[in-house]
Amino acid sequence: MTASLPLFGATSASPAGLSASADDLHALLEQQQAAHRADPLPPLRQRLERLDRLQRMLDHTSQTFIDAISADFGHRSAHETRMAEILVVELELRHTRKHLGRWMKARRMPTAMSYLPGSNRLMPQPLGVVGVVSPWNYPLQLALAPALGALAAGNRVMIKPSELTPRFSAELQQAIGKYFAANEMTVVLGDAEVGKAFVQLPFDHLLFTGSTAVGRQVAKAAARNLTPVTLELGGKSPALIDLSADMGLSAERIATSKLLNAGQTCVAPDYVLVHRSQQDAFVEAYTQAVRKLYPAFGDNPDYSSIISQKHFGRLVGMLEQAHQGGAQIVPLGDTDMAQRKLAPCLVLQPQPDMQLMQEEIFGPILPVVVYDNAEQAIELIRQGDHPLALYWFGNDHHARDKVLEQTISGGVTINDCLYHLTQQSQPFGGVGASGMGAYHGEWGFNTFSKLKPVFTQSRHSGTRWLQPPYGERFEKLMRLLKRYG
Repeated sequence: MTASLPLFGATSASPAGLSASADDLHALLEQQQAAHRADPLPPLRQRLERLDRLQRMLDHTSQTFIDAISADFGHRSAHETRMAEILVVELELRHTRKHLGRWMKARRMPTAMSYLPGSNRLMPQPLGVVGVVSPWNYPLQLALAPALGALAAGNRVMIKPSELTPRFSAELQQAIGKYFAANEMTVVLGDAEVGKAFVQLPFDHLLFTGSTAVGRQVAKAAARNLTPVTLELGGKSPALIDLSADMGLSAERIATSKLLNAGQTCVAPDYVLVHRSQQDAFVEAYTQAVRKLYPAFGDNPDYSSIISQKHFGRLVGMLEQAHQGGAQIVPLGDTDMAQRKLAPCLVLQPQPDMQLMQEEIFGPILPVVVYDNAEQAIELIRQGDHPLALYWFGNDHHARDKVLEQTISGGVTINDCLYHLTQQSQPFGGVGASGMGAYHGEWGFNTFSKLKPVFTQSRHSGTRWLQPPYGERFEKLMRLLKRYG
């Protein structure tokens, strides 16, 4: 979800702190593997104590994390970090602590009549050592949310954060080193080469959050060890405004979600679909929403900077190409080059072959695509890869259900954006090019567990009649099993 993590590209300067070598990585993994073998099934009390330590770490270090993230971005709204990172992790912690005891219990499962009086149960078991590769856009949430799920499932955890947030990564390494033993949870720092070596380690599970292009390379590297992977990627998540929608409310909610973290959010609405007759109404409503959300744009502390000059230049290049291709650019503020604050803008009449319609934008640029009927809107969505998120606005339940039934996406929010991600009772994950696997809540616990089926045979099992020597009795029993078993 999904800032691109340059694991395999040109290396950048290593972050402050201790950069890991390949030998360091293997030594840490072996240390955690040995600890897991010595304690393969931590009891509930021990897992809760680890989660409590994680909460204390947040309590004592949150302001340090906020300041470090803001410094890494050039400017990042402290309120956004508190809400979209720290609060999300704390709510996940609370939910996990409340339900962990139930998740850990072996579950009695149905037993087919032909195997009675035998019995089935499903036993959750820690996998061992889980690797987490986290990106720069939400560096705290996307490192600690999967890590806490892995800890809850009884695993050991190694985290490789992004080198594009070096101050935060160094603070995270220091904080986790203070509250956790290295054989419980640890953070390794380094550049692209360290990241490449990290994903080649024989973890028991690997979770990667980043771009689709790098996700493919991560999956390939993990496959050499048959390491199961959860890939949280991205894509072009559409916001579809139905004719039945409240335009003012829809535009405000889309603007709020699009401009969170200056658009550097994996589940941000990437483009909006509006009926041709409502394009002007949307432009007006979105413009008013942006002015309401971010008055005095240039000096507004609530609006975040773009993470780096490279990413800033990429976004400006998208706008220049769109303009040269005949699209209309509607800027909604003044861009501050020095602070890398790119003004929100709309792009009207974008063409399908433009870069901003081919790639995930990951910035405050919103293309507006018009449609003439609902079928055309659905087909426009279906022409691309399955997105990580889909947003539908309107009050026509028949039209809503048609979109839900005829499109595939990682998740959906109706009449708002983003909030399906924060539901602890629902899984979060992509599909196809936007990812594989899911986590959050019980789904995270299950992702980082082996749900081991256990069948207990009865002394008086009827399966003895299936043993040789075979004969007519065997044939009769086979006929009965085919009919009733």
